[in-house]
Amino acid sequence: MQIFMYLCTQISTAMEQTVTIYCKNTKEYVEVACGTSLRELYDSLGLTLPYPVLAARVNYKVQSLNFVLYKPKDVEFIDASSESGRRCYIRSLSMVTACAVHELWPGSDLRIEHPISNGFYCTLRDAEGQIIPMTEDTVALLKQKMDQIVAEDRMIITEERQTKEVIELFGGRGASETTLFETLGNPYCRYYRMWDYIDYYTGALLPSTAYLNVYDVMLYQGNLLLRVPCKYNPDQLAPLCIEDKRYGIFQEYMGWNKLLHISNVGEFNRACKNQRSFEMIKLSEALHEKKVAQIADQIAHREGGTPRFVLISGPSSSGKTTFSKRLTIQLMVNGIRPVVISMDNYFVNREDTPRDENGQWDFEHFETLDLPLFREHMKQLLDGQTVSLPFYNFETGMREYRGDTLRLEEDTVVILEGLHALNPELLPDVPREAMFKIYVSSLTTVNLDNHNWIPTVDVRLLRRIVRDYRYRGYSARETIARLDSVERGAKRWIAPFREEADAMFNSSLLFELAVLKRHAEPLLDEVPKYCDEYTTAHRLKKYLSYFESIPEHEIPPTSFLREFVGGSSFRY
Repeated sequence: MQIFMYLCTQISTAMEQTVTIYCKNTKEYVEVACGTSLRELYDSLGLTLPYPVLAARVNYKVQSLNFVLYKPKDVEFIDASSESGRRCYIRSLSMVTACAVHELWPGSDLRIEHPISNGFYCTLRDAEGQIIPMTEDTVALLKQKMDQIVAEDRMIITEERQTKEVIELFGGRGASETTLFETLGNPYCRYYRMWDYIDYYTGALLPSTAYLNVYDVMLYQGNLLLRVPCKYNPDQLAPLCIEDKRYGIFQEYMGWNKLLHISNVGEFNRACKNQRSFEMIKLSEALHEKKVAQIADQIAHREGGTPRFVLISGPSSSGKTTFSKRLTIQLMVNGIRPVVISMDNYFVNREDTPRDENGQWDFEHFETLDLPLFREHMKQLLDGQTVSLPFYNFETGMREYRGDTLRLEEDTVVILEGLHALNPELLPDVPREAMFKIYVSSLTTVNLDNHNWIPTVDVRLLRRIVRDYRYRGYSARETIARLDSVERGAKRWIAPFREEADAMFNSSLLFELAVLKRHAEPLLDEVPKYCDEYTTAHRLKKYLSYFESIPEHEIPPTSFLREFVGGSSFRY
C-alpha cells in the first residue's frame, strides 16, 4: 500500500510539472503541463494550417497527435500538404479499408499490392491466399462500411506487447504480419487497435477515423482501387488516370516473385536464413536479362520496319543508363548497330537555363534542352546527313564541339536517353513509326506485409544516396535535400507521358534493399538528428531494418544494382 501511495504521489507531482516546447510553426517557446498530448497542444496554440492537422514532427520524427509530451521537444504540426502528413493519412485510410473488409467478410484479408493510377491497387484474399473477385456491388458495400467506420469516429490506439503475444494475436486471423514479426527478432512489438480490430503499420496513424474525409474505392482490373487525396490539393481526390501498361509491368514482376514463393519481406527474410539468397539473385538477374532481350526483339522485329530512334526515359536512379547499355548489347545480337547520343550534350549554356519560382536554376525543365538544335540534328540524321555532335562541359556550363560526327547507316539505331525522351514535343516532326519509346523505373514489387508497402520513390532515393556518395561525394543529407526538386521534375516532365511508351521495364530487384542496406545505413546514420532531412533518413533506416542483409559477391557485374553500389563492368 505504501508503494502504491508513493507511485501515485510521483505521478501527481509529474503532472504538476511543466515542460518547455518549441513550436516550429509559431517559432516560439511554450510551457505546457507534463502529459499534454500533441492534440491538446495544437488546440491551445490556436494554430490554423492550410489543411486539417494530421500529425506532428517531434524532434523530426513523425508522431501521432495522441503522442504525450514529458520532455522538452521541438514540435512541428503537419497536414496533408506535407509528404509525412500524406503518408500518415494513407496509412490510416488503409487500416479503415482493411477493417471494413474484416467486418464484411470475416476470414478474408485486404492486400495492398502497389500504387497505380493515383491510387492503390488492392486485392481481397481468402484464408488460402486466393484472390476473391470483386464486383460493383461488393465495392459499393465496402464503401458503405468504410463510411460507417469513419462516421463512428473510432479511436486508433497504439498498443505494445511482447512479440510472442503479438504473433498469437495476429496469427489467430492468419495475418501475413506474423512472418514479419518472427524474422525481425525484436522482443516487443507495437501495433494499432481500432475497437476490436488490430493491425500493424510502419509509421504514425491519425488519432481517429473522423480525420478521414477524402477517399473512395472503385472497381479496377477486376479488383479494387483505393483512391486517396491529391498530393497538391489534398481536400480533393487525386485525379484518376488509367495506367494499363504500368499495371501490366507490376503484375509481370509480381508473377516473377511467385516463382520464388515470396510475396512479402517476412518470406524474403526466411528464404535468406534458409540459404536461398543466391537462388534469388540468379533468378532475378536472369529474368531481367530475358526482359531486356524481349524489348530488343520488339525493336528489331517491329511491324513496319526497325525504328531509327529508341527513346528511353524514367525518373532519377531508375537505372536508365545500365538499361541503355544492356539494350545496346541485345540489339547487336539482333544485327543492329546502336549509337548512343546523350541528350545532356544538348543542354543550353548555363546562363540560358530556365529558373524556377525561387530564382534557382531549373535543370529539370524541358527548355533546359536546346530544342531547335536537337530537333534539327535528329531530322538531319533521319535524312541521311552527317551531323557534328555537341559536347556539354558541365564544369564550364558551356557547349563545345570536339570533332565528333555521326551519320546513320541502314542498320544503325540511335539510342536517346534522358528525362524528356518520352515527351511528344521533343521530336514533333519525326514520324511516330520512326521512334520506339521505353519507360524505365524501379517499381517495388515486394511489400513488407499485406498492408505495408515500400514506396518506389524511397527505393530510388536509397539507390541515389549510395551512388551520390560513392561517385559524386555527396552526403546522404545533401541527396535527401534535393529530393523534392527531383521528384517535382519527374512528376511534371515524365509521369504524364509514361503510358505512351511502347515498352516498360522495371529495374527493381527482389533482393536489392537487402544489399543496399550495408551501404546505406552508415550514410543515413550521419544525417544530423536535428535537421529537416532527418525525418526522411529515419524513415529509410526503418525500412532497411526489416531486411536481412545479404552479401553482394554473387551479383553479376552487369546488374542494374552495380550502377549504384559499384563493381559494374560498364563505364558510366
